[in-house]
Amino acid sequence: MSLRVLVTGGAGFIGSHLCKRLVEDGCDVLCVDNYFTGAKQNVVFLQAYDNFELMRHDVTFPLYVEVDQIYNLACPASPLHYQFDPVQTTKTSVHGAINMLGLAKRTRAKILQASTSEVYGDPEEHPQTETYWGRVNPVGIRACYDEGKRCAETLFFDYQRQHGLAIKVARIFNTYGPNMHRDDGRVVSNFIVQALQGNPITIYGSGEQTRSFCYVSDLVEGLIRLMASPDALHGPINLGNPGEFQIIELAQKVLAMTGSHSELVYESLPEDDPVQRQPDITLARTNLDWSPAVDLDEGLGETIRYFERALSEA
Repeated sequence: MSLRVLVTGGAGFIGSHLCKRLVEDGCDVLCVDNYFTGAKQNVVFLQAYDNFELMRHDVTFPLYVEVDQIYNLACPASPLHYQFDPVQTTKTSVHGAINMLGLAKRTRAKILQASTSEVYGDPEEHPQTETYWGRVNPVGIRACYDEGKRCAETLFFDYQRQHGLAIKVARIFNTYGPNMHRDDGRVVSNFIVQALQGNPITIYGSGEQTRSFCYVSDLVEGLIRLMASPDALHGPINLGNPGEFQIIELAQKVLAMTGSHSELVYESLPEDDPVQRQPDITLARTNLDWSPAVDLDEGLGETIRYFERALSEA
């Protein structure tokens, strides 16, 4: 009998790639999304498969289905989107976690929380290990996402300790690839769309701040390996690419790969924007035999081709 797998936020950027992989692996996949940032066109092609089902649902409300595994990805993940309605963002992380954990408790399903490197805030430790507790502003404009995800992690571990749930917590670092929203405000999609349209490339701050960029297929592989790992491995576990790049380096790569002549323009750094972000993935390498396989040039090439098609069809 095939595994019955629920993916919340399944029509979003990462969720759509995860749904595709799970369908290809033979799982019976229920994709749930309220389409706030997800898009039906990201997964509509999967409806040709008998083992895929799509449901419009908001995880802040309970869901009653029968499943064996739950990937809880539901939450807007870009600052532009999660700051649009910060109260709803917090509710999605916290109420959504409570509802999905309640479902896992009832069905005895294994459940994975898509947490984030944002739980580390603007870190004083570099690179970030899972034992680092973070440096987060609890009252800043990013707190709805940062603290919402931190509270979700708390709930997952309390449900594990109190109810014996089989939980997994993945801390996802910057991820990019096809199906990114063109207007999500994230640096990779911003730079590529601006370059392809010949618009100025917007760099916040000096451009010397760093990020580590993981291609989406690598991340999906990490999530699936974490879900398949022994129940004793709860996490949290970092999933990301430890290759560290300055934002100005990314801009220059995008300009070179698109052949764009867009100029670089500098604007002030947003409030609480972290200066450094790089995962220590020792635990993932040791426990999951996982590390990223797609380098930045290869991944950017695929992402640029995706946006070229998307912009031509717009």
